[in-house]
Amino acid sequence: MPIYFFHGEEPYFIDRAVKALEHGFLTEDEKAFNQTVVYGKDTGYPEVLSLARQFPMMGDKQVIIVKEAQDLRLGDSESRALEAYVENPVPSTVLVFSHKHKKLDSRKKVTKSLEKTGALFLSEPVRDSNLAKWIADECTRLKIKTAPGISQLLAEYLGNDLSRIANELKKLKMILREGEVLDGTLIENHVGISKEYNVFELQKALGTKNADAAFKIAHYMGKNPKNNPFVMMLSSLYNYFSNIIIYNTMAGQPQQVIAAQLGVNPYFIKDYAEAARLYPLKHATRVISILREFDMKGKGLGAANMNEAELIKELVYKIIYVDRIKMKV
Repeated sequence: MPIYFFHGEEPYFIDRAVKALEHGFLTEDEKAFNQTVVYGKDTGYPEVLSLARQFPMMGDKQVIIVKEAQDLRLGDSESRALEAYVENPVPSTVLVFSHKHKKLDSRKKVTKSLEKTGALFLSEPVRDSNLAKWIADECTRLKIKTAPGISQLLAEYLGNDLSRIANELKKLKMILREGEVLDGTLIENHVGISKEYNVFELQKALGTKNADAAFKIAHYMGKNPKNNPFVMMLSSLYNYFSNIIIYNTMAGQPQQVIAAQLGVNPYFIKDYAEAARLYPLKHATRVISILREFDMKGKGLGAANMNEAELIKELVYKIIYVDRIKMKV
């Protein structure tokens, strides 16, 4: 294919695709003459297309890679020029655009032309509900064996930054001995996530209504707000209890069906079954209301005399004893 135009909000997949193309067409010797890398902020579409229309030196192909293509100006004249090239590309040129952090305007004619020729590739973020599965799949690809819950733990603490996650997994791959299983101790030692005091363990304690463990974890997390951001903790608990609500509404259906709906590994279904028993639909819905209330408190509404440590403890108390608390109407 003579043109590859990668665009979208997730830079990780774009970087991987462009890197593959960088090494996919030319030998190292050929790259010296026939591979050119330019950056969007330093050039424009006229210059890029001029390079693309040149012929390779001492070879059959030349590769032009435009990194940070989102910085290229794409006005009407540039759109027409690019569209004309898309309709009549130079066969000996492979033209690659890396347009990160945003999509091309779908209303533009040139976007439709790129799409029509099969040159347009959209890179979308991994949804939070699918992040743990994506990490598990990456571990499988890298041949990393993991203990139960590790993918979820990494998802909760590293967030949706796929590049960061990929780098951490590569480091862990180098550290692991052959046949060694990636567990909480290794995560704590090499990634800096505590295997005992994190939001994943807090979820487990709340899900089993283990008050002693929940308050112990809450105390630790409150003392280390930098490593345990309150907003991120609320988001994780919101997703967790939303899944408990979904489980309650799907109870009785096959485990694989429920797991697919929750976006989790079937291994975790037994944990959701136990949590749903302790938090029936009425109580799980109340917890969501409590989390929303604390989201407002965390933003400074009604929490003038409370720090994050106190907020976390109060939140844990209200969740553990949700069946005894009268909700405001």
